[in-house]
Amino acid sequence: MLTRLTIQDVVLVDRLDLDIRSGLSVLTGETGAGKSIILDSLGLATGARADVGLIRAGAPQAAVTAEFEIAGTSSLYEFLEDKGLALESGEPLLLRRVISRDGRSKAFVNDQSVSVSVLKALGDSLLEVHGQHETVGLLDPKTHGAMLDNYGGCAPYLSDVQAAFKALKALKDEYRDLHKKAQADASEIEALTLRLQEIERLNPQPDEEAQMASERALLGASERALEDITEARTAVGGDRLSQQLAKAFRALDHARTRAAQAGADGEHEVLKRLSAAAEALDRTLIAADEALALMDAAADALDVEPGKLDRVEERLFALRGMARKLNVLVEDLPKERVRMGKALNEIEDAESHLKKLAARIREAEGVFHQAVEVLRAQRMQAAETLSHAVMAE
Repeated sequence: MLTRLTIQDVVLVDRLDLDIRSGLSVLTGETGAGKSIILDSLGLATGARADVGLIRAGAPQAAVTAEFEIAGTSSLYEFLEDKGLALESGEPLLLRRVISRDGRSKAFVNDQSVSVSVLKALGDSLLEVHGQHETVGLLDPKTHGAMLDNYGGCAPYLSDVQAAFKALKALKDEYRDLHKKAQADASEIEALTLRLQEIERLNPQPDEEAQMASERALLGASERALEDITEARTAVGGDRLSQQLAKAFRALDHARTRAAQAGADGEHEVLKRLSAAAEALDRTLIAADEALALMDAAADALDVEPGKLDRVEERLFALRGMARKLNVLVEDLPKERVRMGKALNEIEDAESHLKKLAARIREAEGVFHQAVEVLRAQRMQAAETLSHAVMAE
């Protein structure tokens, strides 16, 4: 039921707020009083053709808002829900239309932008205009079905048909989409299988790139440290240093023996200096051996496995190459492996799923046809009753 009409800048009307009570409301007035303006405004709000000539002179646009009470009208609630305009029970329905000077027209339902066709569909369900040049609704075949259903109480049976049709359509849409996808995917099975085999051979693990990068850095540093130790060992002469020091020590020992043979006693300056030199060489020999041993121990502690750095770098290269090939991050390779496996399974299972869907469609068709037959029978009975009632009048 129309409960309120707000008109702004339409023809001669600056602004009009018209509250309409339940029951019969009559608008009277002389020719030119504005009765047609109200009807034209109501037509605009319910999807009639827009005409910039309706905009009041000097105004940039015209706007009309019609408020309806639709409680108990289930078909309208369903229509609104289908259009994404769900309305709470008891909430008024607001239809609004705005016309600009440039000819543009905007339509709104409860402040949500909609197409004019949606506004018109709602208007056709909410209003019936009878006039000198209007088609009387009773003579319009498009209204006969609703009238008959209303007379015969067929609304529940119609709802069953609509629900069955909706379920059937959803199944058919799902079948169509799946069949189309299956056909498109079938051509990719070979390529997908090859890619999946490649990634399975690679067998990427979660966080593997970070672990490999860290290990590569550690191995690289270890190898460089080992090279430095080798360089240090070489710089001091390696094992040859000990040999040279031992040779020098023996030569000094021989020198002390010959000095003693030459008559030098233990307090002789030459023997003292040779003894001191021999002791120094002995300490140096011990220190050199200790230094070399420590270097060798350090090298062993590094525990650098030959070729391991190369293997780590090859693994990193393979992981990153696969990621580039699949256009994903290295860290996402395990997920991509799962995704491809699932996609391949879905393709392979599509035929089985299509068969199940086909069976469900046949079942839904049976439910739909049964609901249609029940509705048809109820309508036939209602039509016969209505016919007798009309003839009796």
